[in-house]
Amino acid sequence: MKLLHFADAHIDMANFGRHDPQTGLPVRVLDFLKSLDTIVETAIAEKVDLVIFAGDAYKDRSPAPTFQREWGRRIMRLSQAGIPTILLVGNHDVSPSIGRAHTLQEFDTLAVPNVHVIARPTLLGPAELGIPAQVIGLPWVSRSGLLAALTDDENVEVFAEIETILSDQLREFIAQADPALPLILTAHASVQGATFGGERMVMLGNDLVLSGEMVKNPRLDYVALGHIHKPQNLNEGQHPPVIYPGSIERVDFGEARDEKFFIVAEVAPGQTAVDWRRLNVRPFVDCFLRLENAENITARLLDSLPPADQLSGAIVRLVIEYPRELETLIDEAALREHAQAALEFQLVKRPQVDARARLANSENITSLTPLELLNLYWASAHTAPVEAASLQTLAESIFFSGEES
Repeated sequence: MKLLHFADAHIDMANFGRHDPQTGLPVRVLDFLKSLDTIVETAIAEKVDLVIFAGDAYKDRSPAPTFQREWGRRIMRLSQAGIPTILLVGNHDVSPSIGRAHTLQEFDTLAVPNVHVIARPTLLGPAELGIPAQVIGLPWVSRSGLLAALTDDENVEVFAEIETILSDQLREFIAQADPALPLILTAHASVQGATFGGERMVMLGNDLVLSGEMVKNPRLDYVALGHIHKPQNLNEGQHPPVIYPGSIERVDFGEARDEKFFIVAEVAPGQTAVDWRRLNVRPFVDCFLRLENAENITARLLDSLPPADQLSGAIVRLVIEYPRELETLIDEAALREHAQAALEFQLVKRPQVDARARLANSENITSLTPLELLNLYWASAHTAPVEAASLQTLAESIFFSGEES
């Protein structure tokens, strides 16, 4: 069977740029929708047997109706094409309040043909999917949500053993599955050993963290993950592939260097071939410069950015660290002119303030004269030597004139 897997759409992430005058939508929302269109068109053109979306349709649990409309239009195209589509509920899709609807609820409520919303741990087989395949779904599960899903009285006592319960449930689902048919696990969760953007190791914490052993069960034929935005295969070269495709667009500068993908996989019992499909996403340019002196500041700032023609349409950030006294020498207008073709240019200034001047261990402030204290101040304020000497002379004359009177 041919499977298409994507995750972390976050289609209403409009934290950069402006609005498109024709559609009225933020330009960044159009970027996310362009990637989503590529995914949907690929699924239809290549006649995939199953589409799995592994969670997080929006940036938060309360999307605007306009964004729900745009998401719904794309999912309806898959439904009308007769492609079984699984929508897994992610952490950005659920409300922390028990009983409130999640953001994918309407597809379930309206019983949209060929669309299956997974909001609780479940096993879907050929009868539900209409194809010879099986999918185990583990949506984002909060502690309260898990206890609500597990109805046995004895399970109330296992509040602190969520991962153990899910492992047991996964083994139960696997035991129920037909070994002659492909078996796929989709989960919206962190997995031990995975990395966020910036190579931060996933640690146990507030997230539900699945063990590597749990998701690398060779009885599974493909593991479709969502939640972590950095593309990665946690079981490279082994069976099953355990894949985070990543977000479908760059969300922020933490993903500036990450390429973006979705997956098309040929899945069969015991063997799966994975094809990473690269998405054409908007470039993020993240630059940094530390200034130490006033020499050729404007030229150095411009050199820290790529050539102007390479910034066209990009989202650009330049972070500058510098001694505070260089503030007036930074030509912001020249930088913005250089980056005028960018969709957005952010200049982040970080003036450095020196630590207060400290006395030697052998000195005490009461042992210093006012003139000696002033000398310390001129040094800590980086006052020019000629100016400091003039001020010190003036202060000395004031002090002495006071004594004479």
